[in-house]
Amino acid sequence: MIARRLARFVSSMLVLLTASFAMIHIVPGDPIRAALGPTAPVDLVNQRRAELGLDDSIATQFGRYLRDLFSGDLGTSFTSRQPVTEIISDRLAGTLELAALAVAVAFLIAVPLGMLLAVRTENGRNRGSELTFTGVSGALGTIPDFLLAVGLVVVFAVNLRWLPPAGRAGPESYLLPVAALAIGPAAVLARLVRVETLRELGRDYVRSARAKRLPAWRLHLRHLLPNTLTATLTVGGLLLSSLITGTVVVEYVFAWPGLGSRIIESIIDKDYPVAQAAILVYGAIVLVVNLVVDLALAFLDPRSEIRES
Repeated sequence: MIARRLARFVSSMLVLLTASFAMIHIVPGDPIRAALGPTAPVDLVNQRRAELGLDDSIATQFGRYLRDLFSGDLGTSFTSRQPVTEIISDRLAGTLELAALAVAVAFLIAVPLGMLLAVRTENGRNRGSELTFTGVSGALGTIPDFLLAVGLVVVFAVNLRWLPPAGRAGPESYLLPVAALAIGPAAVLARLVRVETLRELGRDYVRSARAKRLPAWRLHLRHLLPNTLTATLTVGGLLLSSLITGTVVVEYVFAWPGLGSRIIESIIDKDYPVAQAAILVYGAIVLVVNLVVDLALAFLDPRSEIRES
């Protein structure tokens, strides 16, 4: 099972390598002209292009890209002349912090809320609470990240002036970007947790536990929670992947010094090496997350692996 998952991971990485190289070169524009400025002499532009090997064929550039990549060399930025590995290492920490906090907040909100609503609305009880939860969570789950980010800035930073609108300085600067990333996934995940919890509440082991008069906390934490999380992990992994990629736009809105904002800057500046490396890192993170979720599901629920075999 692990060998199959790793083989799928390696093949996906190869596709990602090819796609990241192709996407950047499809973007119109001259990266050297963008780096040197519109007034740079033509001779200087041609010289710089030749030095970087951009006059070579696409196949030759791709081969050189793979050779350098597997030797640990991500290249040098066209605009800043800084090694790409330094740019990635400087920016990656900010993105991982933001994504990790957003994931933690989403799960800490979604799991207790979904289970609480399931218990309260079991057997058709509290119909009003169910309709309110379904409507609010459905609306929050469909709002795009960038629109939610802009709305949070307008309300809490511009109008109320409670929180800083941008930057990364102090604990309060994390609140708005983390909220922009976590609200949508938390709403979707809470709906899923509620449905899975309601399904588990109808199982025989729950009825037996209630007949034995087990305390509610023990029933919910020792029995319901593990079985609910097993089914929730699949969608949770997909939400986590979308949350990681969602940091690109959210970082740009909040001027967050992370890898996502650097991707947008590098694409605008036609800085091929930085854009390729950043896209590759983002894709690799998503693939690693999916791999970890697959392995976790296989170990938590061996029946899923048997069904797949």
